[in-house]
Amino acid sequence: MVHPINEPPLNPVPPVVMALCIVIVGVEAVFSLGTYGIVGGPTALGWRLDSMERFAFFAPVLQWMLETGRLPPEHLVRFFSYPFVHASFTHAAFAGVMLLAMGKMVAEALGPVRMVAIFFAAAVVGALAYGVLATTQRPLIGAFPPVYGLIGGFTYLLWLRLGVAGENQVRAFGLIGVLLGIQLLFGLIFGGAQDWIADIAGFITGFTLTLAMVPGGWARLLAKLRR
Repeated sequence: MVHPINEPPLNPVPPVVMALCIVIVGVEAVFSLGTYGIVGGPTALGWRLDSMERFAFFAPVLQWMLETGRLPPEHLVRFFSYPFVHASFTHAAFAGVMLLAMGKMVAEALGPVRMVAIFFAAAVVGALAYGVLATTQRPLIGAFPPVYGLIGGFTYLLWLRLGVAGENQVRAFGLIGVLLGIQLLFGLIFGGAQDWIADIAGFITGFTLTLAMVPGGWARLLAKLRR
């Protein structure tokens, strides 16, 4: 197979998606290098924990804000900062890969501004759901809730495409079904984590926002449900 000389070897990723991924990978690179003593000296060993304390989302913090009615900036920022702090290199790598894949498709279909809106809206709603429904004291970290928001956006776009093609639209939900099944399996094996609450909330947020952003989205869905 002969490719044109000027054809890029990889499909280009929208700059905004690449920028988000670079922040995630860059933060994790600093933590990992510090853990191995390559940068920062002895104090670098605590960088990850310090960042979790400052930027992770904690359910008790939300409960305190609701009870007192106070919204200090150092706690509000947690709704937007927790996706950029991860538990390990593997955690960050998986999130980064999924962000590149889902972000590329959503940004190309809806535009970079709407893609970023879905990303951060899913992060905020995911944190709120986690803060209200989770029974654990573990912090919420990692980019998976906003990535699931992008999966929600992609699911709706695929749902529309399958409908236009006259194919079974249930297939659009195959990806989220597989991911939730994997999470359930890991939860049964390793136990404990309730991050899935934020992930599902992020997915619903992304799906709903995309439904509102696509011209005629609500009308198409209502027409489908009335059949």
